[in-house]
Amino acid sequence: MDSASHPSMGEVVLMATSSAVTAILYAVYRHKSKVADNLKGAKKVTLDQDLKSLLMEAPGKCVPYAVIEGMVRSVKESLSSQFVDSCKGVVQRLTLQEHKMVWNRTTHFWNNYEKIIHQRTNTVPFDLVPLGSEGPPDVAVRVLKPLTATELSLETVYERFHPSVQSFTDVIGHYISGERPKGIKETEEMLTVGAALTGVGELVLDNSTIKLQPPKQGLRYYLSSLGFQTLLQRQESSVRFWKVLTTLCGLASCAILLFVLHKQYRRHREKRRMRQMLEDLSAGGDAASTCVVCLSNSRACVFLECGHVCSCRKCYEALPSPPHCPICRQLIARMVPLYNS
Repeated sequence: MDSASHPSMGEVVLMATSSAVTAILYAVYRHKSKVADNLKGAKKVTLDQDLKSLLMEAPGKCVPYAVIEGMVRSVKESLSSQFVDSCKGVVQRLTLQEHKMVWNRTTHFWNNYEKIIHQRTNTVPFDLVPLGSEGPPDVAVRVLKPLTATELSLETVYERFHPSVQSFTDVIGHYISGERPKGIKETEEMLTVGAALTGVGELVLDNSTIKLQPPKQGLRYYLSSLGFQTLLQRQESSVRFWKVLTTLCGLASCAILLFVLHKQYRRHREKRRMRQMLEDLSAGGDAASTCVVCLSNSRACVFLECGHVCSCRKCYEALPSPPHCPICRQLIARMVPLYNS
């Protein structure tokens, strides 16, 4: 009875796993919530002639976390697309990606597999200028370290898939090896000149140059083609998703805990009832310890769920199947041996 009074190893593992998953999901939710709160608290500034005066008055000529929207313009030479005529940009990413089918020996299915076999990124210095400006801008913001931004919005300007040519011998070899090539995908992505861009980062005035750079204190750096409100809504949507996931997992953990506690309560109550029956039996004397069936042997069986102690082991084994209690005629779910000390 003592070993049954503690949770089983499976129950302990289940409670520990559910609690650990809930804690991990809650940590992710808190991190996402902090990112969204920081983004919501960013100071929105306008790209105009008053921007330099604003930075001059700011402590350290710096706004630690600012939102600014403008249009991309290269400082000197811009990058030309390798595949599209008259397409200019300031960030260029060329990617070669291998596509093939791989045989899964566990599921016995062919699965798609993609692998980047070559990628090159080129950048040139660029500024953010007021939207719609055509001539030399009155004010510009130099964008530093664009490749470190969390959401660098690049537009796919060229994409082509080159299928692999296979002979009959190659096909047989691929089926034997478990790998079947499909082809190579060639992609060119660019941040084009003239594209609208929303930057969120540290805004500083360095001599006469205004710079947008990665923020400090663990804040995220954004360079996105989305508007600020859309970017904020996306982050808040992610926060809501992780909040719901954490809540559901937490409720599941609570349900498991309540189930285990209820099970332990029932075990404790049954143990207490058995102890009470043993005490009553000891107080009843020799007449109360005689089997009601054979009237000779001592009572040695406790019938559950009714709880009667009225039979010896030999008479219990002689009861017709399914066995019923000789006292109350209730079906005997199980029998617990009674040991008199």
